[in-house]
Formats: sequence, structure tokens, C-alpha cells
Amino acid sequence: MVSDKRNIHRQRKRLQLRFGVAEANRIGFTDDISPTGLFIKSAIVQNPQTLLKVELTAPDGELIVLTGRVMWAKKVPPNLLCRIKGGMGIRIIEFQRGEDRYRSLCLVPAATLV
Repeated sequence: MVSDKRNIHRQRKRLQLRFGVAEANRIGFTDDISPTGLFIKSAIVQNPQTLLKVELTAPDGELIVLTGRVMWAKKVPPNLLCRIKGGMGIRIIEFQRGEDRYRSLCLVPAATLV
């Protein structure tokens, strides 16, 4: 098992999103989010260093729009996505809309801090 040496706390959240290079026209879901990035679970991946437009839908329906850079990608056949983690690790570059809402989604619920 590989240890996760990153010190950024991730929140496991499944949020629907759209992503793409020129426009956000591909559908995916988050697997986890953090203040600095997110993991997009998808059978369709882009190469590392590619800039993506990402449109997340918060649970209350609010649209969050951001630009992110692909830091790593793992291509997995669609039929194996439920068993193998496939998709892209994205570092957030800039928010166009909904930054405060995104940051609130990254907060650790008080019940888990006990």
C-alpha cells in the first residue's frame, strides 16, 4: 500500500461535474476534493499539464466554475471504474464562480473532529 504523504486534507465527496479543454462538455464526478484540488473520476482523461475548465454542481444546485491543471491521470476502461480508481488529479488554478461555496464543501464536518 502506498502512503499518502500529502498534508492537504481531502473530503470524500461525489459531486457531478462537467469538464473539458475548450469547453466543459464531458461528464464526470469528483471522488474527493480539497482546498487546492480535486480528483475527477472519469474514463476520459487528459494529459498532465493540460488546463481544464471544470463546472461542479454543489448539492444545493449552485454552479462552481474553475480552471484546473491536470497533475496526473490514470486511464481505466469504463467497465472497471467502479473497482479501480481512474481519472485525473486536478490542481485548482483559478475560480471563475463559486469559490466560497467550493471552500465550504472542503470543510471537515464538526462531528468527525471529535
